[in-house]
Amino acid sequence: MSSSQTPSLLRERLTSPLTWHYVAFAVLLVAVIGLSIRFGLDWKATNGSSSDALVARQFELKALDLQTAPLRGLDKRVADSRAQIKAFLDKRIPPSYSSIDRRIGELGVSSGVRLTRVQYTQGKPGSDLTEISMDASITGSYPQIMRFVNSLERNQTFFVIRGLTLTGQQGGLVNLRLQVSTWLRPADAAASGLPPTPQPGDASAAPKSAATPGKEGE
Repeated sequence: MSSSQTPSLLRERLTSPLTWHYVAFAVLLVAVIGLSIRFGLDWKATNGSSSDALVARQFELKALDLQTAPLRGLDKRVADSRAQIKAFLDKRIPPSYSSIDRRIGELGVSSGVRLTRVQYTQGKPGSDLTEISMDASITGSYPQIMRFVNSLERNQTFFVIRGLTLTGQQGGLVNLRLQVSTWLRPADAAASGLPPTPQPGDASAAPKSAATPGKEGE
């Protein structure tokens, strides 16, 4: 009887709603566990990808910050540079040709040298300045010439020595050819009436001597 009741008992259990509830619960539990594992793996992958993206974004922002750093305060630096240029022009650029010639003569007298054949020309006008070139012969002792050269370089008027060439020496005196540049504002250079600086191979423009009537100089 025991063996005959076993199939019957098994059928009862299989047809019992409670049994199917257990089976459904077990399947649901397995599914939940599977989904939990999958969710955990996806979260880990997503979190790692988000971290990589965040790090990459931080690097981009840092690079952009470094690239734009030189531009910060650029407007102030430009304004400061313009103010410095204006101060330099007002302080060291002479107002006229006659002031250049007068200053050269004063430096020659104070140093004890003798300037002869002083000639001035003007270069092509620039947007802010025009170069004025002086070509002269200078005679004096070595100490006198050195004093004159130093006074040119340290003078408030902006002088640049372009050339200093020995042309002779006699009795303790030295003869030199001196070439000096300074600058005028374009309008002042145009008003000076100076001839243009000759270009190589151009013999049509003769330099203007400071001895020309109406101009100061020797």
